[in-house]
Amino acid sequence: MIAFILKRLAVAIPTLLVLIVISFILMKVAPGNPFAGEKTVPKAVLDNIFARYGLDKPEWQQLLEYIYNVVFHFDFGPSFKYRDRTVNDIIAQGFPVTFTYGAWAFLFATVIGVSLGVAAALRQNGWIDHLAVGLSIGAQVVPNFVMAPVLVLVFTLWLRWLPGGGWDGGHWSNIVLPVIALATSYLASITRIMRSSMLEVLGSNYIRTARAKGLPGWQVVFRHALRPAMLPVVSYLGPVFVGMVTGSVVIDLYFSTGGIGQAFVNSALNRDYSTILGITILLGALTIAANLVVDVLYAWIDPKIKL
Repeated sequence: MIAFILKRLAVAIPTLLVLIVISFILMKVAPGNPFAGEKTVPKAVLDNIFARYGLDKPEWQQLLEYIYNVVFHFDFGPSFKYRDRTVNDIIAQGFPVTFTYGAWAFLFATVIGVSLGVAAALRQNGWIDHLAVGLSIGAQVVPNFVMAPVLVLVFTLWLRWLPGGGWDGGHWSNIVLPVIALATSYLASITRIMRSSMLEVLGSNYIRTARAKGLPGWQVVFRHALRPAMLPVVSYLGPVFVGMVTGSVVIDLYFSTGGIGQAFVNSALNRDYSTILGITILLGALTIAANLVVDVLYAWIDPKIKL
């Protein structure tokens, strides 16, 4: 297992380097520049600005210096639009916010989704099965940009139970609505996948053998059926975790949480290339780490799987 993890980490480093190079090239070939605005900037001023940020150097040299700063110093450079702020400052301010409600949304969607899926499979064609399938279909057809205003309308304007925006240092009342709005569609998918997988496992030969031996129902489910039924769910949870933890643009914008999704949108609109690169590299690193965890969980759930 350790050798497998080290091997994957050895592959992750060149993968990140390729991601950095491709992202850097795409930023350079994009039209315009971070300092272009409605007013025409004199060439002399523009040359001074380029020299200030090192943009007057050959592009290959800029790329090598950027890779060196990122890999050896974890420095994504200064922001091109926010004075006296670096990309590290922007990520340090927004990422903890997004990580907080993203982690809670992931936990909420996973626990409720797996539980509903198992219950629906055990009571196939029963009321709980119809309820779980109905909730899954309803949640999947309602995206988070629709769910968010509905939640604010009900719980903020009508019932006045929860605030409709802000962060307030991560108070629980400011987390509830973003978590529900972000987790709903993922919860529906997890429920559907878990139900289908559990139904398939419950119909297998070794489950029928376990029941024929007279084992209690809870042992058949939790000791023999649950682990193999979790394999499709685990493969789905990898990208889901990255998507939730890196945040949803809609959630950050609608609830004004100040998360990293809002910074990513602002940097794209302002052509703040250094911030876009920093957030993209962060997303890539999290994706690689999540895939590694999924592979390790696969081997733990089913030892027959070859690493």
